[in-house]
Amino acid sequence: MEKEARKITIIGGGLAGCEGAWQLAEAGIPVILYEMRPEKMTPAHESELLGELVCSNSLGSNLLTNAVGILKEELRKMNSLIIQAADEGRVPAGKALAVDRVKFSQFITKAITSHPNITLIREEVTHIPEEGIVIVASGPLTSDALSKKLMELTGEEYMYFYDATSPIVTRESVNEEAGFWGSRYDEDGTDYFNAPMTQEEYDAFYNALITAELHKSHEWEEKEIFFEECMPIDEIARRGKDTLRFGPLKPVGLINPKTGHRPWAVIQLRKEDSEGNLLNLVGFQTSLKWGEQERVFKMIPALKGAEFVRFGTIHRNTYINSPKLLTPSLQLKENPRIFFAGQITGVDGYIESTGMGLVDGINAGRIMNGLEPIAFPAETVIGSLLKFISGAETKNFQPMNANFGLLPPLTERIKDKKARRQAMAERALTALEKINLKMI
Repeated sequence: MEKEARKITIIGGGLAGCEGAWQLAEAGIPVILYEMRPEKMTPAHESELLGELVCSNSLGSNLLTNAVGILKEELRKMNSLIIQAADEGRVPAGKALAVDRVKFSQFITKAITSHPNITLIREEVTHIPEEGIVIVASGPLTSDALSKKLMELTGEEYMYFYDATSPIVTRESVNEEAGFWGSRYDEDGTDYFNAPMTQEEYDAFYNALITAELHKSHEWEEKEIFFEECMPIDEIARRGKDTLRFGPLKPVGLINPKTGHRPWAVIQLRKEDSEGNLLNLVGFQTSLKWGEQERVFKMIPALKGAEFVRFGTIHRNTYINSPKLLTPSLQLKENPRIFFAGQITGVDGYIESTGMGLVDGINAGRIMNGLEPIAFPAETVIGSLLKFISGAETKNFQPMNANFGLLPPLTERIKDKKARRQAMAERALTALEKINLKMI
């Protein structure tokens, strides 16, 4: 390739953009990384740190009997910066990998800004560079100016869904006497604080929740489409009185040691920071107005005096019609020098987004050096996601998490679910070992 065409530009300093930049830089390939914050903020971000987590501080299960757990291990084996940051900033969360948000993002920011092969530019990108390889990792909160250019580039409107975040409270303001620490079935120690409710308390809470005032969407948005994995608690409640008790407030596997009985409903709170001074209301994504959140959530006995340091928010996420537009290597079909990565491709989840950034970094480096892009095996979780977002039905394409349904079945039938998933994990990691990941 000519000298000018050998430039690699990445737009977006989120998980996908940082992962792609890291993969290229570690292979000795210079990269220019653009991040518009703090010059221009988004509706959901709060800092200028790279790789800032928005919705939750949990990166999902660490178990190899969980699809996202396998994906994490695949990324570990490929020297993922994001997984390194997560392991470094981990906070107790049972079988899940949860992190101290600030330490997590600080680790990523330091790694990126100190790397000699990465040039970080803090400004908004309003158009696609006309030369060189470009990775668009601007995320679901892509700025309006860049969104317009991407619509011109792809020739169609974005699709969208709404995402919501959970509130965070100070631990010292929680009445721990009104609850108990423990995990379901006592499997994972005491990583969660459980705030129980009686049937009478739950009924009052439920009635207040479904009648509380919501944040209204902008007039230009036709309707609110929520992704099932991030459904606001108020939206779940409107589906029926007991839906919460079979969802985020389920008491299954939790016995209150103070009463010896299982509560009617339970709100779990997870440590938000490594010191445990902040607690996140697990599964309490919400679109309630801030004043309503404080009024309604303080009806939970243990949270009667809770001090909210962050209220739940709702924001619109956009993504492209990847099956129509992208190849399995995440290149734009009509312009293969342009890659897309992260949630904008239609994967949902922090780790899934990271995986797409890693794929782009490796393949962009390979193509720049005259090599063919890697076709990740469908037996791997990362390969199954690539296959889905590039080959799903285009008419009803919606965001997808890592899951076992995307993986091809085993040749050997294994009845035990746990053993079957373990076998699929071993198959995935074996398939990954056979790939040549070199870019030069």
